[in-house]
Amino acid sequence: MAVETFTISSRSGKATIKKDPDDDLDYTWDWTEWLDTVTDTINTYSIITSGTVTETSSSVDGTQKKVTAFLAGGTLDEQHIVTCRIVTVGGRTADRSIYLNIRTR
Repeated sequence: MAVETFTISSRSGKATIKKDPDDDLDYTWDWTEWLDTVTDTINTYSIITSGTVTETSSSVDGTQKKVTAFLAGGTLDEQHIVTCRIVTVGGRTADRSIYLNIRTR
């Protein structure tokens, strides 16, 4: 399985990934470290997309600590935000976002 890496901009602190508009690739939000510290797991999740990026499928792993979404589309030379929102078994709600810079790759 290939892993797409991302960089955290030192100026903005945003998780930024370059994505081709024709890609339909998987992106994973790994909540393990935080969920282990609060002794909790994911109960429900949603993927919130912006612009022309679409979620083609998504799932949570067997440990209930990682969410993977396949993301397609995007408008060339624009930035789109994709947020993974989870609600835990313990009632916590949390969001983590990635920023997709749509570029020809």
